Amino acid sequence: MQIRRHADRVIERTLASDDLTPLTASWRRSALRHGLDPAVALRAPRLTGVELAQRREALERLLHIAAAPIDELFRLVGSSGCAVVLTDAQGIVLDRRAAPGDVRDFDGWALAPGADWSEAAQGTNGIGTCLAEGRSVVIHRDEHFLSSNIALSCIDAPIHGPDGQLLAALDVSSARDDASREVTALIAATVGQYARRIEAAWFRAAFPGTRTVVAGEGIEALVAVDRDDLAVGATRAARRVLGLPKAGALHPQPLSDLLARAQGRDAEPGGLVRAERAAVVRALARSGGNVTAAARALGVGRATLYRRMGRLGISSPSRD
Repeated sequence: MQIRRHADRVIERTLASDDLTPLTASWRRSALRHGLDPAVALRAPRLTGVELAQRREALERLLHIAAAPIDELFRLVGSSGCAVVLTDAQGIVLDRRAAPGDVRDFDGWALAPGADWSEAAQGTNGIGTCLAEGRSVVIHRDEHFLSSNIALSCIDAPIHGPDGQLLAALDVSSARDDASREVTALIAATVGQYARRIEAAWFRAAFPGTRTVVAGEGIEALVAVDRDDLAVGATRAARRVLGLPKAGALHPQPLSDLLARAQGRDAEPGGLVRAERAAVVRALARSGGNVTAAARALGVGRATLYRRMGRLGISSPSRD
């Protein structure tokens, strides 16, 4: 009876022309684009062991970087019956943490390595909808499209690669029936923070030998700058602040040019300027005002540092 009521409600809202919420948009994709029926129980399809190994190998670096943050996140939520899951951009579960007593339950939900939780396979759900829309989502119980998934609460945040491409989703799921929306909102904020941590660590690892500058006020807006003061990489958040393309390889360009363009936009790059100025001042202080030593510490040439000091309004302590 509950399954029929849920299916009827989903179909009614899907067909309503005046219902324009993001949830209903996902339900429409599930029904009209993917041809799913909310009343039909579909178990998430599973890859073979060989296929899963290939998927994991393709994102081996991400899995290595994400392992410690995922363990830490699981320590925060695992005792409350939650599983922590990492998927690729197609919604395939690559890694999972679950308490020993909960493993059988999550296996029963097919929330296990190799399972396909894309919207095409499972309709509206945390993982699939997060990836379809490229944003953090919470799909709480009967917000799922399929009646077979309405016992789950799924909280997801996207993870973008160093080139800004959407490459993974971080998920916390629970089947507890006492999961309140308030607690779910708190967990959602935490999931977002850990997704950004993984993204930032992956970004730094992708640009060895560069320094990382923070653009804006948040820790997620990062720019990789080489020893010639050229910006060679930017996270998705930094691209938004600096008016760069959302994704793709970044053509090396002077950091000062990016700053000038950003200052002409509504975005506020003040955090980037402050961070860069503070880094130069610290290097000069540690070197006792020796510009050559400060330049060496910053990984740039002395002439480059003098130009940067002039642009940032930092007076020369000495001409060494």
